[in-house]
This record gives sequence, structure tokens and C-alpha cells, in this order.
Amino acid sequence: MTQLLQIFILLPIAGFLLSMILPRKRERVISKIVLTTLMLHFLSIVGFITFWIFNGSPTLDIKHVTFFKQSDIEIFIDFYFDKVTAVFACMGSLITLLVGIFSKYYMHRDEGFKRFFNTLLLFFLGYNLLVFSGNFETLFIGWEIIGVCSFLLIAFYRDRYLPAKNALKVISIYRLGDIFLILAMWMSHQIWHQNITFNMLNDAAVVEQNLNAYPGYGVFIAMCILVAAATKSAQLPFSSWLPRAMEGPTVSSAVFYGSLSVHLGVFLLLRTYPYWESMFFIKILIVAIGLGTSFIAANIARVQSTVKTQIAYSSISQIGLMFIEIALGFHMLALLHFAGNAFLRTYQLLVSPSMLSYLNHDMVFNFKAARESDTLSFIGKVKNSFYIWSIKEWNLDGLLHKYLWSPFKWLGNAFTFFQSRTAIVLLIGLFLFGVYSNFYPGNIPPNLYSFLPVVCSFVGLILILNAFTERKDARKAWTTIIVAQLFIILSIALFHEGFGMKHILIFLSGAGACYAVGYFCLQRIQVLDHEVDLDRFHGHVYEYPMLAFIFLLACLGLVGFPFTPTFIGIDILFSHIHKQEIMLIIFIALSFIFMELAVLRMYARIFLGQHKKPYHPIAFRSS
Repeated sequence: MTQLLQIFILLPIAGFLLSMILPRKRERVISKIVLTTLMLHFLSIVGFITFWIFNGSPTLDIKHVTFFKQSDIEIFIDFYFDKVTAVFACMGSLITLLVGIFSKYYMHRDEGFKRFFNTLLLFFLGYNLLVFSGNFETLFIGWEIIGVCSFLLIAFYRDRYLPAKNALKVISIYRLGDIFLILAMWMSHQIWHQNITFNMLNDAAVVEQNLNAYPGYGVFIAMCILVAAATKSAQLPFSSWLPRAMEGPTVSSAVFYGSLSVHLGVFLLLRTYPYWESMFFIKILIVAIGLGTSFIAANIARVQSTVKTQIAYSSISQIGLMFIEIALGFHMLALLHFAGNAFLRTYQLLVSPSMLSYLNHDMVFNFKAARESDTLSFIGKVKNSFYIWSIKEWNLDGLLHKYLWSPFKWLGNAFTFFQSRTAIVLLIGLFLFGVYSNFYPGNIPPNLYSFLPVVCSFVGLILILNAFTERKDARKAWTTIIVAQLFIILSIALFHEGFGMKHILIFLSGAGACYAVGYFCLQRIQVLDHEVDLDRFHGHVYEYPMLAFIFLLACLGLVGFPFTPTFIGIDILFSHIHKQEIMLIIFIALSFIFMELAVLRMYARIFLGQHKKPYHPIAFRSS
């Protein structure tokens, strides 16, 4: 029975590859392939669950493919199936099928018809990898695929300013959750000394023994899991990204932010519950986050003027209640709550365009003046205060920008002297000195040698922040990122005996090739159009769609998307950082947060937005 689990991954892969090779004008063929794939998947999952229930509902776990194996680390794909997987897989298959059928007509003759269905199948692949995952590595592959699909669908209407801008906002919050998930994987490797599976977490004796041996590290892992779940499910203080994600087509909003993607934080908490169920502090924190989110989001939803924003905050509010249910141990209730909320929000979003016309009709023909109310009493003043705060969405977006992103932008601008010729010479000298120290550590004073990895990782972080804040030449920012990666690799090679040339080649075999391809694309744009600055959106995708697609692949490969060896290299890199090296892990984690933001910002600025030679009138800023 366990061998059948791979079918639910292979079907979306086959459908995605078939849909990719078809011409974009073949709408009927594309939709048939997509809907056939989704229908086969739904029938297969229903049949499998029925067979599974009649056989006693056993927990299934199968180790599928091993990517890398060494004495102290093993990276492999693992599939897992239990009642949580059954609910999420069945709901995901059914909702994606229904939305796919609706989209066949909704997206008819849209210029991005093929692009939408390609991205929908890629999302479905990532979703199934995530819900069928049996370890953190498999889960993270699906997690990353879903994040990139979100970025692409939010920026679907790529001739407008606001979709591209909001896509960057959303992916920045997603990337924060990605890094906390990587940190949870890193620390679990450190204290378990192996790649743990979710099946192992169900062994209460083993988990208790591990937590008793490393209580502080166990709390750190649980906190990282909670932050990752909160960012993915738009819980406080990360709630403001979900309404911004509604810039994409209504059908993508329904399947992503109404039903499936936004509930993956709930799935993560359910899957890892055996690990943190004995941590009373974590439970209290989850309840507090869920309760605060439910209260604030419900109030915001009641006063919003757009139907999509109302639905977004209403969904956030319900997910907050699911967080509380999971923390209190009511898992069946949380699963039922997820199913009901997913169906409701999908329906609400799909009918939202029609709903607007009904509400306008009702407002015109059934208008009733508001009753007078006492606004001068204490209760009235409190209500008015909550009303104003809710109208402004509690300024969540502004607070995140001020206290989370602005300090790093300031830091990147403060170290612009790193781009001067003198600084470049000094950086080359530091790098060569680091390489020499790696091969001849005995010739370096011990105090200096032990401090060198932190210095190299800090330099890598500053270079990436320079690329993140670069406003002029995209080629300079692109080169800065690969140089920063060299410093990060050097910081791990120093003082870490297990990290050798083989691991470096695994990392650079993907990143180096993608850097070369990406630089070629930028150079080609410079020759053809003479504009590769990052001060505004250029919209080059209209003139050069193939270059845009190749550059997007290069961006994803440079930051370690799962289709390149760099993904394995990043896992190996983190696994060699010792748990005592606090500053090193902080600098490297921050580097990987801003690295993806910097390269996707380059893609958005160069290829998205309104082109300077529009073929039809387009407003520069979205309403």
C-alpha cells in the first residue's frame, strides 16, 4: 500500500510537464489535460482512502529517494500517510478540481490562460509533496514550490504596478517563514544527529528523552515551527500579507488564500504536535496568537470596503480558532473546521464578482439611513477607536516595514562603501586569506582563526543587503550575490572539518551555472534595450518573454530552489553549523532571507510592470 503513495506525486508532475509543452493558444487541450489530471488524482485519492480505511487505517511511511548520504547526514524524500494527510489530500484534490473547472471558463481567452494552468499544476504538485511529506526535507520542497507559485500568481497581471509590488511583499513574509523552517531542520539535525521523520515523532518515549536532554533547543525548534506556521497562515503579526495577495485572479485567490495554501500553517502544527505537545509555554503562545488574530481580524473584516479583503480577514480569523483547537488537542475538530472553512472561502471568492453587483443593487433600491447612536459615551468612544484601528488594519503593514525590513535596508545603504574599488581589493584580500586559513589553519593564530567564520558570514550578509538595496545596475547586484555566497561557503569551510570540497562543488554546481545564465540574460537586455537599472519596473517580459522565463529559472536556481543541486548544498551547509555558533547561524539565516528577496526583486523590476512602449493604455498604478 505504501508504494501507491508516489502516484499522488507523479500525476501532477505528468500533467504539469504535458501542459508546459503545449502552445498557449490550445486552450481546450490545455484545460483537458489539467482537468483530466485533477480528476484522476481525486478519484485515486478517494479510492485509496476507502481502501486504507477498510484495512484498518494504518499509518504509512516510506523512504522513497535518497539525494545525499554521508556518515553524519542523509537527505532523502519520505512519504507519510495518516488521517491528517487523508483530510488535507482529499480536500486539496477536490477544491483544486472544482476551481480548475471554474477557471476553464473564467480564464477563457485570457492572455495568461496557459500560464495560469501551468502554475496551478505546479502549486498542486507542491501541495501534494507537502501534505504527503514524511520528513522536514520533503515538506520544505513542497513549501518552497507553493511560495514561488504564490509569487507568480499574485503578479499574474504583470502589466500593473501593484500586483508586482504586492507579490514582493508576500514573498518577503513567506521567506521569513522559510528560514525559520530551515532553522528548525538545522537544530533537529544537531540534537538528533540524523534526519528525523514524522513517524519518529510519534514515539513519545524517544521525543521525551530528546527533550529532557536538550530542553532549550527543543523550545527553539518549537518556536521556529510556530513562526513558520504563523507566517504561512497569516497569523499575528504577519496578517497584513493576505489581503495584498488578492491581487491575482479570483480563481487563484480561491485556491491559495481562501482554501488550501493559507491553511498549511494548521497542517504544520498538526504534523509536529507530538513534538511540542508537552511544552505548556508553546501551547499558551499558540492560543494567545490564535485568540489575538481572531479578535483583530474579525474586527478588520467587518469594516473593509472590498469583498476580497473581507473574505481574507474572515479566513484569518477562523484559522486563529484552528490554532487554538490544535493547541488544546481538539484535532478532529480542527480538521472539520479546516474542511468547512476551505469550502466556504472558496465559494465566497468564486462568487465575489457576482456578489458585488447584488450588493450594489441592494444598496440602491433598499437604502436605509443609519440610526443615530450615542458616540460620546465611553462605550461609543471605544467602539469608534476600534473602528478607526480596524479601518487602518491596525497598521500591521507599517509596523512590519518599520521594525522588520527598514533596519536591514538602512544597513544595506550604510555599507555602500563595500562597492568602492578600495573595498573590493580588501574583500579579495580577505577571501584569499580565508582560503589560505582553510588549507593551513596551523599557520593562523587560534583566536583569529576561530573568529574568521563570523567575519566572513557577516561580510556575506552585508553584500547581500547591498544587492537588496541596489537601485542602479542589476548586473552589479547579481554579481554581488554570487560573491556573497562564496563568503558564506568560506565561513562554513573554516573551522568545520566535515565540510569539504565535495560539498562546495554540490552547492556551486547549481548556483554557479544559474549565475552565468542570469548574467547572460541581464547582459542581453542591456544590449537590446539599454535598461537594467532597479529604480523602477520595466516590463521587459512583453518584448522578451523567453529571456524572462530563463532569468526566472536562473533566479530560483541561484537561491536553491529544489530543482538544482544548490538545494541539497544549502541543507548540507546548515547541517555543518554547530548549535553553539549563534552569531554564525544568525548571519547566514539572514543572508538566505534577503538573498531570495534580492533576486526576485531583480526579476520583478526588470521584467514585470508596465513597459515603456505599451501596446494599449494601462494605468501605471493599480486602483
